[in-house]
Amino acid sequence: MKTRPIGIFDSGVGGLTVVRALINRLPRESFLYYGDTAHVPYGSKTREELFKYARDIITFLLSRGVKTIVVACGTHSSVTLPEIESTCPVPLLGVVKPGARAAVRTSRNGKIGVIATQATVNSRSYTININSLAPTYEVLAAACARFVPLVEAGRLSGAETQQAIGEYIEPLLMEGIDTLVMGCTHYPFLAPIIGKFTGEKVALVDPAMETVEELAEILAHQKILNDTQVKGSREFYVSGNEESFYRVGRMLLGDVIEKVEKIDLD
Repeated sequence: MKTRPIGIFDSGVGGLTVVRALINRLPRESFLYYGDTAHVPYGSKTREELFKYARDIITFLLSRGVKTIVVACGTHSSVTLPEIESTCPVPLLGVVKPGARAAVRTSRNGKIGVIATQATVNSRSYTININSLAPTYEVLAAACARFVPLVEAGRLSGAETQQAIGEYIEPLLMEGIDTLVMGCTHYPFLAPIIGKFTGEKVALVDPAMETVEELAEILAHQKILNDTQVKGSREFYVSGNEESFYRVGRMLLGDVIEKVEKIDLD
């Protein structure tokens, strides 16, 4: 049981921010990553579509014997996870609750900005979770439709990316936020350029790191943490173009990604 893999999924390369944190924190753990690149971006999808994608991917991961599943996607963590988690036979955790905890712990003035997909913003998941911990905190959210396509294309800098960052984040800065949650797992790959725009007075929160800490606690509590000397395996699957994921994924994570296999779940 200890050496069984962890399942991780997202709409594309965004969940690789969770993979990066997992490798740093729990290097012995094996994992299977599924990027649903045939359906990216998720932010504009209907609830019905999102639930179908989530159930198909979870079924696939369970068929591969995973011991837990990380929903490395802000949209799924906001929309589908609350309804699916009670029926999943293995621990299922998302990125919203950990991200909310980190934001509350970080903020000094009680004004927290959240950048996310339209579906996540519509769900008010970050607002609900932050206010459950700090009822007086003000949460200001912005949907950033252009960010996911930019990251999926590997365009982490340049005029178009800078213009999009200004368009989405400037209104939040005008409201006086001191903390900015990158509420889609794609967005931390833009953190260097976002950080230059927001300046030192605004703390950036990457929910991936807090999520992996929670994962470590769950594995330890259930006594399924891989404390053996067996080196973990790393497998990557996509529903769309495997060459594009490989190219961008290698740019983001380096040689962690050795190969990518296409598996269409439709």
